[in-house]
Amino acid sequence: MDTPYGSEVVPVWERPEPRPRATPVPLSRAKIAETAIRLADAHGLDGLSVRRIAKELGVGPMRLYDYVTNRSELLDLMVDAVYAEIAEGGPHPGWRATVLAIVRRTRAAALDHEWFSDLLGGRPQLGPHALAVGESTAAALSQAPAVRDVDDLQRALGALNAFIIGALRREVTERRTARATGTELSAWQASLGPYLTRMLDTGRYPTIARLVVDGAHLDAEETFDHNLTTLLDGIAGQEG
Repeated sequence: MDTPYGSEVVPVWERPEPRPRATPVPLSRAKIAETAIRLADAHGLDGLSVRRIAKELGVGPMRLYDYVTNRSELLDLMVDAVYAEIAEGGPHPGWRATVLAIVRRTRAAALDHEWFSDLLGGRPQLGPHALAVGESTAAALSQAPAVRDVDDLQRALGALNAFIIGALRREVTERRTARATGTELSAWQASLGPYLTRMLDTGRYPTIARLVVDGAHLDAEETFDHNLTTLLDGIAGQEG
């Protein structure tokens, strides 16, 4: 593809919007992304298609390809729009408060847009809002007492991102499971009781037995905050 940058493929964020058409339905990438997000919130990514978005907007499907060349670009726009929500909170005093605020806003966004967790970690997040959130996070972590150089910063970011992706995917999966079974998650877990009883009665899994018998059903938000705080304690080297 020949572009002003030579043979480089220009990302969707750097391509100018198509010229407005004299039609009853004005379009923009922001409007397309907003509509796609609304559909994905209601029906998931499997229910998302260019044809469905076009119908919702009241235009022909081919018109959307003036704005996005494929589904990947559409997903990129949607993800970056969610990062715009995450970035809205602004800065906080101190590195720990900044990281806590960003990660908590990320969790809130993932619970509002469950499909977002499916895309975390699966592809590079390079939109302007994603980069802004990444910059704020990295800049804050670089101020942690135990982060002395770029290698420490890379490790801290890696640990934090792994926690975010794993925790959010698990929480969203549990919510989906509860809905799919048509009952509360605790009832769904109880339905596995006879199988678990047989397995635990073998005596081969004493620690798991202790967790099942004595462990309480922990609040998701409290657990998320506790584990996040523990991780940041480690990054701070127990000095922050």
